[in-house]
Amino acid sequence: MLLLIIRITYLIIAAGAVATYTLNVGPGTPEVVSEHPVWSFSLLLLLASSVILVDMLIPKKRIEIMSAIYFGLLIGVLLSFMMTQALGPLFAMRDLWGNDGAAFQAGVIMLSLLVLPYLCISLLLQTKDDFRFVIPYVEFSRDLKGGRPLIIDSSALIDGRVADVVDTRILDVELVVPKFIIQEVQDIADSHDKLRRSRGRRGLDVLRTLQQDPKVDIHVHESDTTQSKGRSVDQRLVELAKSLNGRVLTNDFNLNKVAGVQGVEVVNLNDVANALKPRFIPGEHIEIKLIKEGESAGQGVGYLDDGTMVVCENGGHDIGKQVSLVVTSVLQNSAGRMIFGRIEPQATGDKRQPQHS
Repeated sequence: MLLLIIRITYLIIAAGAVATYTLNVGPGTPEVVSEHPVWSFSLLLLLASSVILVDMLIPKKRIEIMSAIYFGLLIGVLLSFMMTQALGPLFAMRDLWGNDGAAFQAGVIMLSLLVLPYLCISLLLQTKDDFRFVIPYVEFSRDLKGGRPLIIDSSALIDGRVADVVDTRILDVELVVPKFIIQEVQDIADSHDKLRRSRGRRGLDVLRTLQQDPKVDIHVHESDTTQSKGRSVDQRLVELAKSLNGRVLTNDFNLNKVAGVQGVEVVNLNDVANALKPRFIPGEHIEIKLIKEGESAGQGVGYLDDGTMVVCENGGHDIGKQVSLVVTSVLQNSAGRMIFGRIEPQATGDKRQPQHS
């Protein structure tokens, strides 16, 4: 709404200024304007209004690009002026140039005003993410607060636990969602398979929840599609993490390995969840309800409240019962955690009894 008011105000001011110029005919007014005031007014107003059209055609503007163009043009003109001043005494030497010194000087000024601003703008646009411009309160690469940014993978969005982690306020870093990841989740949401469609829609809902949370610093990254044709989503994600000096947030085991090989740090949601689960060591006693048979003969399987699988070696005959078992070993990796134990009816000692809902 504010932008609309500014545009309307600009049109009113532009119309007034153009009308004053074309209708108040004076000695310095061009002949074409004095002879055709209406056409001149319309043409000049159209030219002034074209700025609004250009502004509307480029809705997403990036401050680092605008700053690079502005400072590149400013530095280029300044260098051209300094070079002209430095070469001034040389062009004033009549013995060297004769009467053509002024003409050569004009040519050098014209070339310097064309070449130097272009070179400065091109240099700043190509290196805007590699250095900070040393001017107080002005920088091309935004200074990140907190830790390094987290680039979210589609598997983390579909998983949904990232929203719960963010809601605990333990993450104070910037979250980055690449546009190609959103496109991947949207393609999953448009799938003909009912399960994939529901998973994709959950990922979109999680992203919407994160964007609406005022405690979350999250933005969608516009990636260059022309340079990433033929590359997989995982490879593009790893390259983006390298360019942003960030980390990848995922629960995809394969992506975890690919990123690790290429030197990109990965935050695996499964590892985070496993780190927060209660620790059990061999010899401890737990109470568990066996709900099904295991893969091997005589095994019984139960689950803790956090989803951890408990395999009872000799519990095949106690399916459906609450049993007390002693932990014999714990197997843990990025895919999850499994606890192995055996029933000891006469077991005594310190027992850990998880609450069951």
